[in-house]
Amino acid sequence: MAVCTMSYTHLPATHQPRLRRSNAAPASQQVVDNPQAETTTRKVTRWAESLSHHLHLHVEPPSSHAGGQNFTRDIWREYDEKLSSPVMSPKEDISQRWKEIQGFSDWEGLLEPLHPWLRREIVKYGEFTQATYDAFDFDSFSEYHGSWKYNKHKLFDKLGLTKHGYKTTKYIYAMSHIELPHWIERSHVADAWSRDSNWMGYVAVSDDEETRRIGRRDIVVAWRGTVVPCEWFENFQSKLEPIRKGESKVEHGFLSIYTSKSDSTRYNKSSASEQVMREVMRLVNFYKEKGEEVSLTITGHSLGGALAMLNAYEAGSTIPDLPITVISFGAPRVGNFAFKDELDKLGVKTLRIVTKQDWVPRMPGLVFNEALQVFDEITGTLEWVYTHVGTELKLDVCSSPYLKKGMNFSGIHNLETYLHLVDGYLSSKVPFRFEARRDVALVNKSSDMIVDELRIPHCWYQSANKGLVCDDHGRWVRPKREPDDVPSPTIEAHNHDLAVELQAYDVNVNGLLSCIKL
Repeated sequence: MAVCTMSYTHLPATHQPRLRRSNAAPASQQVVDNPQAETTTRKVTRWAESLSHHLHLHVEPPSSHAGGQNFTRDIWREYDEKLSSPVMSPKEDISQRWKEIQGFSDWEGLLEPLHPWLRREIVKYGEFTQATYDAFDFDSFSEYHGSWKYNKHKLFDKLGLTKHGYKTTKYIYAMSHIELPHWIERSHVADAWSRDSNWMGYVAVSDDEETRRIGRRDIVVAWRGTVVPCEWFENFQSKLEPIRKGESKVEHGFLSIYTSKSDSTRYNKSSASEQVMREVMRLVNFYKEKGEEVSLTITGHSLGGALAMLNAYEAGSTIPDLPITVISFGAPRVGNFAFKDELDKLGVKTLRIVTKQDWVPRMPGLVFNEALQVFDEITGTLEWVYTHVGTELKLDVCSSPYLKKGMNFSGIHNLETYLHLVDGYLSSKVPFRFEARRDVALVNKSSDMIVDELRIPHCWYQSANKGLVCDDHGRWVRPKREPDDVPSPTIEAHNHDLAVELQAYDVNVNGLLSCIKL
């Protein structure tokens, strides 16, 4: 796909909201009751302390008390006002400027300050990615550990995401042919749903109303990432291997997850790559045959951001003239300079949201990275050097008065922390915006990042009674899932084929009716 050379009028300048300058002092260290979580916390802290100097993160050490004098009455008043206001502002019609929002001009003039239209879209795609965590079965004692909790027809309804106007069309499963202990979840139960595969994401598409608002039919692919970032350093396989013929190379752990398959598995007889591309091409062809303009937006956090880049590379190489945008959060480097150059030639637009205290985006390639480009005249292009791709939006944990400051690297890397910072970001030169509407409590869903003064429990997002229910005999047991929430490759394939047939039937009927009217 050729790089678009058209120019677009920039979005209108926005009114600058009133600002209040206040900073929260460092908070007390996280207290973890669960022994396994406590072990993870110690590992995170240990790696944080050993790497912080090398990575030049300059994080503030936690103090003996949270908040203190710096957590002012103004912040309390602001937080109280947020509690009585909606969590979302009214949606804007961006149909005339969607190409600029999607990065056709590399987001020139939209990041400093961050335009509210772009902010809303970033948060929307971030919430699609967060859904891959919220609906994932993390219970290692569940027979469905590593799968989804809700089938694709329930997903957005269960997670409160119907407001975005998309519907899920397909789930994606992945496996790996190399050992990645904490990137592919394994169940402790003997009769687990799968010993090889994990639910890694889904494909969704905008409905008619959202399509009119955003100016095109938008296909979304959301990829799940990793949960415990300390494993990045401990288990990282920083080895580049060719992705196709030529000089493009990518990290082989990422590529293995994206392309691995086996006839002996139930869910990965086809790879994640084959699953997602079949569905994307089906949707693109279906809506283009109806005469619609179509875009592909791929999003992911952490490992999911890396898989999003591989997905974008394949889609750009396979489907001509398809606008492709990647919105990633806390994503690592994926490939070398040749990989970056090919993505640029394919016209793929990438917006990387990173936090300066998060060290996952600095990996792989802690030393050998794009910074060595200054030596190109001496060394030539180095095939084994990692580089980031696209445009960067850099956030700062210290900008938010609601977040603790310290070496909580798991909390810093958490996607909800990222979405909170995006919602409050105006520019690198001004404080956290008062008008940020997203619920601050969401940050602590699976972390301990909110200052203790707000009294939000840490890691509060969990099933009631941790998934146990009281049966008719008064015993606490693990409930059976409803039949349509049980992973089954046969049923899923049948339902998907049926949906495709109904979709095709709808097109034929509408076409026939049009001919009759003529």
